Amino acid sequence: MKNITLKQLRYFEALAQQGHFGQAAALCSVSQPALSVQIKELETELGAALFERGPRQVRLTSFGETFAARVRTILQSVDELGDLARAHQGPLMGTLRLGVIPTIAPYLLPQFFAALPQSHPGLDVQVRETITPRLIDELQTGRIDAAVVALPVKESWITSVPLGREEFVLVRPDDRGTEPPLKARDLGQERLLLLEEGHCFRDQALAVCGLDDTHAGLEGSSLSTLVQMVGAGLGVTLIPEMAITVETRRAAVSVAPFDGPRPGRDIGLVWRTTTPLHDHFQTLSQVLRDLL
Repeated sequence: MKNITLKQLRYFEALAQQGHFGQAAALCSVSQPALSVQIKELETELGAALFERGPRQVRLTSFGETFAARVRTILQSVDELGDLARAHQGPLMGTLRLGVIPTIAPYLLPQFFAALPQSHPGLDVQVRETITPRLIDELQTGRIDAAVVALPVKESWITSVPLGREEFVLVRPDDRGTEPPLKARDLGQERLLLLEEGHCFRDQALAVCGLDDTHAGLEGSSLSTLVQMVGAGLGVTLIPEMAITVETRRAAVSVAPFDGPRPGRDIGLVWRTTTPLHDHFQTLSQVLRDLL
């Protein structure tokens, strides 16, 4: 087993995640033949097949599943060696891979990048915007360093720091702007427009309204799409406060707080508990907290 390389392990991890040689090669910025050769050499060194190869997709073998868990641990430890060095070099510098969920990214990031040169002048932030389950998976495998998500996050290996709380507001067609405020629980009588499945904001909206998926009307891929559909008279929706200015300025909609208890969400910065950059992320969380 002396000839196994970190390159092979990283290629293996990419293929295990993508399930496709072409996509894994693109993720690793190498050609598909080069990645295939490294995977084959790894299997030869191990003396066992890691993948079942199909015409359009590859799947991990049972041995591959077991091997993958060990590889994630190894690669995470290797990445944290680099973080250990960064942690002892003073202020956080270099590249930071930051994940952000789509219902926060467009509204928080412009302010964040404006504040960054003053708070962290040597930091190059690379943003990954996707839904929470993918961010958590990428955080665990070391593809990102930290993430801004809606709390709570239940994984025991994650440290989370609250950044702030914001309320949800009701968005209705403009011609309904004079109607009295609604309670969140009243939305069961409305045609409720929601984000597509996978978005945590969808689950939060249903929860605060006491509804399940059967009450969802049309679905959209972004808050912008939902607001525009509301403007077209197709229903009502909820959006977080931070999205009001951006999403409603060009839509024929009215915005109102809810009557009674106002639903909302807690936002936090999360990272792996084992990272040596813990203190640096605490400092970064204060920058984000001030913006929120």
